[in-house]
Amino acid sequence: MKVYKVKVNGKVYVVEVESVEEVQGAIETAPKVQEAPALAPKATPQAAAPAEGTIVKAPMQGTIINVKVNVGDTVNKGDVVAVLEAMKLENDIVSPTSGVVKQVLVQKGQNVDNQAPLVVIG
Repeated sequence: MKVYKVKVNGKVYVVEVESVEEVQGAIETAPKVQEAPALAPKATPQAAAPAEGTIVKAPMQGTIINVKVNVGDTVNKGDVVAVLEAMKLENDIVSPTSGVVKQVLVQKGQNVDNQAPLVVIG
């Protein structure tokens, strides 16, 4: 038998641990596992490639809760083009330049990754 001292919440306890010399029971071998055949990767729909112009990107991962512009709208530098919710906070996504909206790549309720393209301004 082995004796150990254990300290719990500042109080010292003496613990005796019995050593097990012999194991009782039978050893069983599991059947060999066969690998499943490889599945073909699923085709994922690809978003349309952004048109030429200034691409407004998501500054962080989140959910688009409002798209404030449509294709053909004229925007000025600093105008809000979309609202992104991340960590329970609403973040205004603003246009870095003035121009005409060429493409809107997201819609309300869509989840986006960090740096995902949202709007193209030309």
